[in-house]
Formats: sequence, structure tokens, C-alpha cells
Amino acid sequence: MIETDRLILTPVAVGDYKDLCALLADPGFFRHIFPQALNPEEAWFRLLRDIGHWQVMGYGNWTIRTRDDGRYVGSVGLLNYRRIVEPAFDAPEIGWGLSPTFQGKGMAFEAAAAAVAWAEQHLKADRLVCMIGPDNGPSLALAGRLGFVRYADTTYKGDAVILLARAGT
Repeated sequence: MIETDRLILTPVAVGDYKDLCALLADPGFFRHIFPQALNPEEAWFRLLRDIGHWQVMGYGNWTIRTRDDGRYVGSVGLLNYRRIVEPAFDAPEIGWGLSPTFQGKGMAFEAAAAAVAWAEQHLKADRLVCMIGPDNGPSLALAGRLGFVRYADTTYKGDAVILLARAGT
């Protein structure tokens, strides 16, 4: 578990399923990540993937909730999805996604900065990577605030993406 000023991050758990279903069906959320909403079956598979990632890798996606009342905010995580992308990832990947209700309030930065610090301390990661669609201005701006710099433009599953990397401190 990671605590920040406003947030609590816990490894994804079965109890997050209902909140995850709602998030993955929200157009304000999925429009930058998926071509369409994910149905409850697809959300279940993602949940199982995330739980399994923690079991196999010892790290993965955290569920983000507000400290004051436990509302579901979204997720942030350190990932090894073995993505088929060129150039291939050579470091742990970080990803984040927040409910539109919580976007634009600094919570994504707060959660992602905590995940970066955790990666540096626990994984001894001297480099992190991320992949963002070129039309996702808010995530590109957040990556920049976190110290990520663009190192490649490529495609992933037929869509244009930007690869960014951050060197550790």
C-alpha cells in the first residue's frame, strides 16, 4: 500500500471489479486507450491479469482511492506486459488512468509520482518507459511533468503511439 496526501494506492483486488467495470465503460476514460468500452467480461479478464501480474512479478497496477472517503479514482501501475512494439521496451512500463470525475485535479500526478518513487526504491529501476497516444494531450503533459522524454514514434496494434522514457534519479 502507498499513501499520499490525498490518495491510497493498493494492489488491484477482486473487490475492485464493480468500480473497474464502470471505469472501462466510461467514454471519458476509454477514448484514449481503447476503441470502444470494455464489457464486464473483458473487465474481469483485465482484473485477473492485474492480480496475476502482482503474483508473478511482485508489482503491477494499484487501485487508486481517495483517502478521505475511499472513492474509486482509477489506477496507476508498473507493468511488464511483454508488449509487441518496436523498439522493444527495455524497462518497466508505467501506466495510469483516472475516472473523468478526478481528472484535472493533480491526482494522476500524485499517484504516478508515488509509483515512480516506489519503482526506484523497490525495483531499483534506473529507467521507466511509457506509451501514450499522440492525441492524449493530458497524459503527454503528465509524462513531461514526471520527467519522461519522447524517444520514439511507432505503432501498437495498428495505432500511432509515442514512447517515452524517464531516467531514475
